[in-house]
Amino acid sequence: MKNLETFKKNLTKDLEQNAPPSLFQIKPVNDWIDEAKKRPIPKMLFGEFWHEGELCILFADTNQGKSILAVQIANSISSGYSTCSLQLEAKQQSVIYIDFELSDKQFECRYSDDYSNHFHFNNNFYRAEIKPNSKIPKEFNSFEDYLCESIERIIIKHNSKVLIIDNISYLKNGTEKASEATTLMIFLNDLKRKYNVSILVLAHTPKRDYSKPISKNDLSGSKSLMNFCDSSFAIGQSFNTTGIKYLKQIKQRVVEEKYGIENVISYSLKKDINFLKFEFIGFENELNHIKQIEYNSLSSRNAKIVSLKSEGNSNVAIADQFNISEGTVRNILKKINT
Repeated sequence: MKNLETFKKNLTKDLEQNAPPSLFQIKPVNDWIDEAKKRPIPKMLFGEFWHEGELCILFADTNQGKSILAVQIANSISSGYSTCSLQLEAKQQSVIYIDFELSDKQFECRYSDDYSNHFHFNNNFYRAEIKPNSKIPKEFNSFEDYLCESIERIIIKHNSKVLIIDNISYLKNGTEKASEATTLMIFLNDLKRKYNVSILVLAHTPKRDYSKPISKNDLSGSKSLMNFCDSSFAIGQSFNTTGIKYLKQIKQRVVEEKYGIENVISYSLKKDINFLKFEFIGFENELNHIKQIEYNSLSSRNAKIVSLKSEGNSNVAIADQFNISEGTVRNILKKINT
């Protein structure tokens, strides 16, 4: 028996000596907490929507102002002043904004008064775009590999702790595919941890039902992207008030939900001489903004509710379709069945 135990110990030791490095770091939970206590509490970069050390996704449909808001956030952090009536707790610091959307001339137009009287950004604000006619060096297998390595190089060179990428579709060709999205998010999370950088990534929504509240399912490639990010928020369009946008929390890990369906933040888009921005209006229920489904009468609506229930739909699912509360559905069914 003793010889067998000795054999097992020697075998285990031999395997450990010849094995590749482990992927995992393991220690008692209390040791993890003691280590974490030495690090500062993450500060707000854009209110409760985005904190230091987070990989955050901002998504919206086309032409809803994602880039406008992202530049506004970058300007806030780089200048040290809060924006959009949301708290900025972090110190003033440099921000790298990688712009795959606008040319420099288009960017100039947004932040000038008809190409004159230009807005002056803080020198902490760096903008990057792809060099024209760039060729992939032979040591890279693909454009995506070259692009990701170049992003890492920028972070190292400028020693910036805040990175904004506009937008995610340029990093990988197939973010709707789970494998592509997962690979991309692993890369971004590695950047976040390796350099202690806070990352905001802009993304788009595929065609969605505008009669329903925004959810995580509206993000293109939602499952993999949402699983790997720390936080996420969305821009919605009001279908009841022209020109109004709203912000809604979709996912959060370090705070409780504050800006959910019952308390979204409404904004108007305004150009303040030479700066295009989101201007705060107030707080509202998201149901006041979404597209209303018209029905000829309450009786026809109620008949449809009964029909949907008979098909096995839940009260919650029916309520979502008609933009009413689950309690209203329950009361309608109760009255009709009595």
